Amino acid sequence: MAGPLDLDAVGQAELVRRGEVGPLELVDAAISRIEARNPVLNAVIHTRFEAARAEAAGDLPDGPFRGVPFLLKDAVCALAGEPHHAGMAFLKRHGHVAPADQWLAERYRRAGLVILGATNLPELALRPTTEPVAYGPARNPHDPERTTGGSSGGSAAAVADRWVAAAHANDMGGSIRIPASCCGLVGLKPSRGRTTVGPAFAEYWGQMTHEHVVCRSVRDAAAMLDATAGPGPGDPYTAPPPRRPWIDEVGADPGRLRVGVLTTTPFAAVDPECVAAARLLADRLATAGHEVTDAHPEGLADLSYVAAYVTMLQVHVASELRRVGALVGAEVTASDVEPGTWAYAEAGRAVDAVTYWEATQAMHAWSRRVAPWWDDHDLLVTPTLAVVPPRLGEVDDTTMVAFTLPFNVTGQPAVSLPVHRTDGGLPVGAQLVGAFGREDVVLAASAQILPDEA
Repeated sequence: MAGPLDLDAVGQAELVRRGEVGPLELVDAAISRIEARNPVLNAVIHTRFEAARAEAAGDLPDGPFRGVPFLLKDAVCALAGEPHHAGMAFLKRHGHVAPADQWLAERYRRAGLVILGATNLPELALRPTTEPVAYGPARNPHDPERTTGGSSGGSAAAVADRWVAAAHANDMGGSIRIPASCCGLVGLKPSRGRTTVGPAFAEYWGQMTHEHVVCRSVRDAAAMLDATAGPGPGDPYTAPPPRRPWIDEVGADPGRLRVGVLTTTPFAAVDPECVAAARLLADRLATAGHEVTDAHPEGLADLSYVAAYVTMLQVHVASELRRVGALVGAEVTASDVEPGTWAYAEAGRAVDAVTYWEATQAMHAWSRRVAPWWDDHDLLVTPTLAVVPPRLGEVDDTTMVAFTLPFNVTGQPAVSLPVHRTDGGLPVGAQLVGAFGREDVVLAASAQILPDEA
């Protein structure tokens, strides 16, 4: 029989407001489910259960999600005094705790969410699968031998297994949308600058990091954005403000939209199941009355931005290892991190300032070639992934990011929607991409496709 944890976050908050369930009851139920299932899925790596119980029993902020249990991904969005390891055995060994709250964490608390702990991720969020040496792999609730995706894989597993209705996630190359597809969730990457990474950072992975949640309903994706969006003081990027609350787009008529469809990528061959997911999403949009054609930005076939992205990433990793070492007063060496992380850092140390600047300009120039397509179109449909969720240990990183990475470079809003399953029951998502700043269009169309999600 369905219970409160089977509702989405908006639904849980409504129960609390009506007095039908108390915050402590919800939190206790979520903790019990985590304790029962985490030994199987390994999604939660830090817990603060007693603190959460005390907060739930006390005077919570009267925000839109008052009393709703929540989890943070153990990257970027830190909580003061709590372990913060970013998937690194190095920080785990040194027992590092966050010195201060990130602004996003403060916003989650002001919304009334009760934070139960932090979720598993790959080292430094560097891979599209969650298999860190430090904590071991997170496992997909639909098949524990399969990847959850990454880097927000622990959050996705926790939401898919209904421990919490929504969980923090961030997206540097697909890290919200990839695990959403692998675990059968809604995963919205907002526009660049829509949410803040401050005060610890102005940028993270250059301009690529986008903060939000993975969740089970479109209305949660909208309402969570309403609760957390907006720049912090001194943020280098901002997105245009919405014309009205995003939750009002759920169920609203977006008009007749012009939708393009793309099911191929120069990165890799695309699994027929992934093509089927995109075609199913396109067909549903056509049935809803939108104009759907096989059209896409020609610039997506130009992979010149990839080398520039990799250069940016290498420099970031080199810088991040230096920053992490300073946090604990110890130099990070090759033996302290996974081989792939060290290889990125070594390459990054060899990049000169002019080369880094040229890489940044190359990504901006590529974005200016791609983004104008949305002057004549409202949405682009693609598969979220080029493959169905691979088995743990068999993930090809390039194939996993083929359809997601471009829109971190352009900074456009993009959502993975759970529209398809294989005959074996594996989730397969499809992606909707909107023009910069147009989360309203993305959310309104998504709600037409998944109108009864809760």
